[in-house]
Amino acid sequence: MVGSNGGNYTHSSRGNPPNSRATLRWGNFPCMQQTFREALEYALTTTKRSLLSVSKGSGVNYELLKSLRQGRSLTTSSDEAMKVAEAFGVTLDDFYAGRVGDAVSSIPVVGHVGAGAEVDLVDVFEKGDGLYRIACPPQLSPRGIVAVEVAGDSMVPVYVPGTILFYTRATLGVPAEAIGHICVCEDDENHAWVKQVRIGREEGTFTLVSMNPDYEHRHAVRLNWAAPVRFPLPPEFVRRID
Repeated sequence: MVGSNGGNYTHSSRGNPPNSRATLRWGNFPCMQQTFREALEYALTTTKRSLLSVSKGSGVNYELLKSLRQGRSLTTSSDEAMKVAEAFGVTLDDFYAGRVGDAVSSIPVVGHVGAGAEVDLVDVFEKGDGLYRIACPPQLSPRGIVAVEVAGDSMVPVYVPGTILFYTRATLGVPAEAIGHICVCEDDENHAWVKQVRIGREEGTFTLVSMNPDYEHRHAVRLNWAAPVRFPLPPEFVRRID
């Protein structure tokens, strides 16, 4: 997989959160990740929300947030930080990066899945990173969502090359809800596919079905995992953030 850089941003120093180390900005996004206190202050300023409303929305104690904002307390738990981010309607990564309010929540596209092309699944990115980032569709919450790009045309006309597929995978294996549905999946040779998953003839195997009649189905495939596609985004509707 080859990394890609998209989106052109103009350098600006306007709109920095107070006391933030993110003094250089590209477009609306900070170049440096902020501390929780700085991120909270920026989110409050950007959205014009009160600390009390964030406390009520997140379930995090108001006095704790007040203490953090005033610098009297320097730390908070990851669970509390995540709840605060959710109260602003964004992921924790986006919260720390200053992507709140009018800024768009984004999702990293972590790789390609084969639709006719045999694609190796390589996990070379740190959490939150990917080939590039795209704006999260309004139909989805960015939390727990994984995005991949379709390579190949075996799923045409359902998915054309360049389609972005969103899915959620909590565990290894093939859950019952995956059978009979189009899924993002990984076989035992670490190839990533997007196919309709059906039970195979041999125990423990599956048939991967192509939608394009010009392609043969893949039989007797053993899968490490499969996750139903939650939402497909055609290439013409993809908004690349970076």
